[in-house]
Amino acid sequence: MPEPEVMAARPTTRQWISGARPRTLPLSVVSVLLGTGVAVAGTDGGAVAWAGHGRHVGIAVLCLVVALCLQIGVNYSNDYSDGVRGTDRFRRGPARLTGAGTATPRAVLRVGLTFFGIAAVAGLVIVLLTGLWWMLVVGAVTIVAAWYYTGGKRPYGYRALGEVSVFVFFGLVAVLGTQVAQLGHVTGQGWAAGTAAGLFACGVLMVNNIRDLEVDRLADKRTLAVVVGERGARSLYAFFMLAPFLVLLVFVVAAPLTLVAAAALALALPAVAIGSRPAEAPRLIAALQLSSFASLAFGVLLTVALVTSAA
Repeated sequence: MPEPEVMAARPTTRQWISGARPRTLPLSVVSVLLGTGVAVAGTDGGAVAWAGHGRHVGIAVLCLVVALCLQIGVNYSNDYSDGVRGTDRFRRGPARLTGAGTATPRAVLRVGLTFFGIAAVAGLVIVLLTGLWWMLVVGAVTIVAAWYYTGGKRPYGYRALGEVSVFVFFGLVAVLGTQVAQLGHVTGQGWAAGTAAGLFACGVLMVNNIRDLEVDRLADKRTLAVVVGERGARSLYAFFMLAPFLVLLVFVVAAPLTLVAAAALALALPAVAIGSRPAEAPRLIAALQLSSFASLAFGVLLTVALVTSAA
């Protein structure tokens, strides 16, 4: 994958921050919040017993570092890979660092690898604290999957597997990994929380790919949106954004207070209203932001309710 010739540039701090794609970062926060919430709910003695083990707080913070750094790392590596492959030459949305020549490919790759490295170090500390050495394998697989999403000769993100990937890694792996690191095992609520987080992540990715559907076709980037077409993609987006509220019923049965998380519909429904019908790119960017914040609101409210119910 040869690197194109680009003018050496000095990106501003704001441009580097934009390259991290901050609109999507709440997804990582949600995964760790929910993983912590179900860990507290599964602790014998509840929230007081969980808080009594001081290392749990430290592990939760380390899990957040891992999740955020992995997501930022994959965002920069995607910027690099799409840029050097030429995919971003068709781009109509916010400019990317590599594709726009704002930064050299090598500089973008170096930043992405740095964040992967930080995530790896934080993950190693978690393993040392918990003694769960098998998690090293999970971490390694996650980093490899992050790179090959758009990197390498046969990126699976170009083969309609992006939603599968984010469901697995932003949902199940992140939530269950956080729960296991604090509780030592997974619970039924952990699986439900991982499913909800993964569905929201799929929604955010889908609305982003709906915005880029035409340019992805030109670039021969076969996202799921390209494969199922615009109408199918919009229907899937609505499903991804609303299905977590059905999953919420799993929690409500055990702890009625968790119904408060349904308040996140106040953000999810406007997002679906925009994303499920034809709209220009700026409106779809607004839908992406609403989707991300709906996920965050759901995660915060459900976590607070779980911790309060376990008190």
